[in-house]
Amino acid sequence: MSTTVLTPMPLHAGSLHLEEDSPRLTAARRLARIFGIGTASLAFAAVLIVFGAYGYMSWVFTHPPVAALNANPMSAKGLPYDDISFPAADGGRMTDGWWIPASAASARTVVLSHGFGANREEYWVPMYDIADMLHKQNYNVLMFDYGYADPNARSAATFGIGESKQLIGALEYARAQGSNELIVWGFSMGAGTALQAALHTSLIDGMILDSTFVTNGDTIAYNLKRYGALPSRLTMDLLSLFTPLWAGIRLDQIPSDEIQSTAYSFPLLLIHGTRDDKAPYEISERIAKAQTNADSSLWLVKDAIHEMVFRTHPEEYVARTTAFLQTVDTDSAASRASNMGMLESA
Repeated sequence: MSTTVLTPMPLHAGSLHLEEDSPRLTAARRLARIFGIGTASLAFAAVLIVFGAYGYMSWVFTHPPVAALNANPMSAKGLPYDDISFPAADGGRMTDGWWIPASAASARTVVLSHGFGANREEYWVPMYDIADMLHKQNYNVLMFDYGYADPNARSAATFGIGESKQLIGALEYARAQGSNELIVWGFSMGAGTALQAALHTSLIDGMILDSTFVTNGDTIAYNLKRYGALPSRLTMDLLSLFTPLWAGIRLDQIPSDEIQSTAYSFPLLLIHGTRDDKAPYEISERIAKAQTNADSSLWLVKDAIHEMVFRTHPEEYVARTTAFLQTVDTDSAASRASNMGMLESA
């Protein structure tokens, strides 16, 4: 059997010439391929580095390092106290703290709400001095650790979402001890958490808010400026991506606008320094502007920095806060008397 090949080309030897690449062209293509792979690898590595860096940043953002407790009310100020534990209002966790009873029987209690990256001692405020001052004015004092500062069962920081439930749990504990006048004294994020708690409870009769910090895109960007020229849009996008993984909440769940625009039924004393590099003082200005209670006020302290007003202006700080506490006490007593009168006439 024979095979016939149809082709317009002659089939004699040497009739087909297959062009081969020159050595120079082959080397150039090999270099181009290596360069392309290298560039892609570098780009991939850069993406991994960026994601890794922001992933770590988000972890620290939700798991701040917190020092261990160094003292207690007795060793620091000679104040008798009880170790206490109480559930958060949503039952999500147990919270540990100290109950410092007033020297004489008292139905007035101040709950201290510490800031981010600190525990119930928050020595730079200084918290023990405030507890001692309140004790001398015959207030019960409740100091406690938010979950992200609990050395025994640490949880992620949720920027007030979970912490506000823990604060309400503290208020419920104080009410169960017979307190009928409850004041929250908050610092930094602890002040913002207090306002967030006030959106969900009627237990509060007044608040002192020092260097109020409310977590949102603006305050995060404000703080990132201290770490150089990080791209704010990319940073917010990646923090928003990683925060649910580490903390179980989304940043857009924080009611930052509502916190700053609500007219609270009780009086507020807002304290803020004009050189605060962590919580811009405009936060306190916005909150103050929204208030309708005649006993609410804003004390802006020129050139004071974050949470340092007590240390730099101790006499005026004590005078203003003491006067505010007396006002709340008067208002609270009048309100209780009015309610009692209505009950008797009903």
